Amino acid sequence: MSKKRKIIPYNPKLKELARQLRNNSTKAEVILWLKIKGKQMRGYNFHRQKPIDNYILDFFCHELMLGIEVDGYSHQLTDVYYKDQKKEQKINALGITILRFTDDQVLKDMCNVLLAIEDYIHRYEKHTPSPSQEGN
Repeated sequence: MSKKRKIIPYNPKLKELARQLRNNSTKAEVILWLKIKGKQMRGYNFHRQKPIDNYILDFFCHELMLGIEVDGYSHQLTDVYYKDQKKEQKINALGITILRFTDDQVLKDMCNVLLAIEDYIHRYEKHTPSPSQEGN
């Protein structure tokens, strides 16, 4: 029996912007992508610049209901910070957890960034029944 995937709303008007963002990724986004793409992260499939509701997440794994954001310097500015908070609240309301890292963390401390993602996956797997256990 396969898990039923939750349908995640998105604004189709964001597809082209998401494509542009994929083609103009920051150095930190590219470096993190090289570590999580192709099911390298414990077999889970991540997508880049994924439209969710009226927002775009840097990285998203549907199976884990996990979004990852890589924030540059501009995210420290007050108005951007409040926009990030609103975005995170809306995304959380859809049942999606956000892990947030700075560019510096990704560029200078990748080991701990990957450990944080793996820790989330470990906790998710521990509290989520596998498809073979559902219905028992």
